[in-house]
Amino acid sequence: MLVRDRKDRAAKNCTVPNRLVVAAHRLVPLELPLALERFAARLHPRISKGLILMTPRIQTDPRSNLIGSGWMIAAMACFAAEDAMLKGASAVLPIWQILLLFGLGGSIIFGLVAAIRGSRLFQPDVLSRPMMIRVVFEILGRLFYVLAIALTPLSSATVILQATPLVVVAGAAVVFGETVGWRRWSAILVGMIGVIIVIQPTGQSFSALSILAVLGMLGFAGRDLASRAAPATLSTEVLGFYGFLCVIVAGLAFRVFEGAPAQPLSTVTGLHLTGAVVFGAIAYSSLMKAMRTGEVSAVTPFRYSRLLFGIGLGVAVFGEQLDQTMWIGSTLIVASGLYILWRSRRV
Repeated sequence: MLVRDRKDRAAKNCTVPNRLVVAAHRLVPLELPLALERFAARLHPRISKGLILMTPRIQTDPRSNLIGSGWMIAAMACFAAEDAMLKGASAVLPIWQILLLFGLGGSIIFGLVAAIRGSRLFQPDVLSRPMMIRVVFEILGRLFYVLAIALTPLSSATVILQATPLVVVAGAAVVFGETVGWRRWSAILVGMIGVIIVIQPTGQSFSALSILAVLGMLGFAGRDLASRAAPATLSTEVLGFYGFLCVIVAGLAFRVFEGAPAQPLSTVTGLHLTGAVVFGAIAYSSLMKAMRTGEVSAVTPFRYSRLLFGIGLGVAVFGEQLDQTMWIGSTLIVASGLYILWRSRRV
């Protein structure tokens, strides 16, 4: 009530142009920190309008959070399978060639789906500010994370990626004004402690190359936040199409730095890339569904499920070893995610 009264008084006392800004701010959830509101009110109207356009239009409720969490778990399982396929291909092919072929396959799949559903791939909203931001983060996330899974153990790269929920929730609180109570923040911190236990910074599985996974994690977090703010007119298949085009761009850009020649595709390598494309397309679609269905702070913690899938594939396919600390950390991560889901249904 206090925040609403301050908004009303501001609307009466400001000039005509600023009244439009204050009126627009009423569209922002009242939980948005007052300091951020004051900062936005002093911005140029166009900048303030851009902030409002970044506000999600999705209505959330406990049922939507539950459905969104299910989509997130499905996405993480498919992403883990995609990672395993790409790591297998990296033993033969240069990184730039993997990115190029992977992005080409994914863009073809989503382009065909868009054509079947009658979705327009080329429309003005594609050039919107959230989409431009999304493209940048997509390229960074894909490039650095593929480098990480190719050059470091799959389990190590997967674990580092689990820092994504904390970055996304923090971003959602600042950009979208979502309320995250101290209980859910505490649960997320417990999950992060579990991640640190699993990483074992002094262990053999951690190396300086792990910074690649950190950069990839930051890129994916930015992409997910931008996806949340993407115009509602852009369907999942359109977002997927442009997401995989970004992978092609990342591959072409990295070719300049890698300088390795293209290699012929064997049957096994071709199957690896085909599997990666299929699993990647399913995962991408499920992730977009998750981020556009439930509340960000309730859905994103279930990214932790990727840890279990990634570790399982690392052990079964690549012969990576687990120890007691891995199990303890994984238990903390899963428990924190389940608690956050339970808590989000009560608030």
